[in-house]
Amino acid sequence: MDLKRINDHVSVSGQIQPEDVAALKAAGFVAIINNRPDGESPDQPESAAIEAAAKAAGLDYYAIPLGREGVSPDMVEKTKSVLEGSAGPVFAFCRSGTRSTTLWALSQAGEMEAGEIIREAAEAGYDMSHLAGHLSRS
Repeated sequence: MDLKRINDHVSVSGQIQPEDVAALKAAGFVAIINNRPDGESPDQPESAAIEAAAKAAGLDYYAIPLGREGVSPDMVEKTKSVLEGSAGPVFAFCRSGTRSTTLWALSQAGEMEAGEIIREAAEAGYDMSHLAGHLSRS
C-alpha cells in the first residue's frame, strides 16, 4: 500500500486489500472511502470484503465509486460530507489514487483556494491543475 498524504485530514492510495485495513486503523485513520467500482479488474477485492474488514476494525466505510460515467455533483457532495463528518483522518482509494484525489479536490472548491488545493495534491504526486476552473468556484 503506497499511502500518499494530501494533508492532515486526507490520504489516498491505489487499490487496497482487506488485510490492509488493520494498518490503516493503526495509522490513525477513522474512515475509508472506496472510489473504485467493483469489477474494474479481476484481481481487485469486492467492496463488501473491504467494508467488512473496515467495520471489524471499527472504521467507517463509504463507497463512492467513480467509474467511466465520470464525476457527478452527488459524488462531490458525498465526499465533502464524509470529510466534514469524520472526527479524524480519512483514507480514500481507487486504482491509482487519482480519482480519490480528484473527488477530494472538487469537494474542497469554495473551502480552500484553488492554488492551495492544486499544491497539496501535487505534493502528494497528483496533478489537479486541469481542475483549476472548477476549483475557483465559491
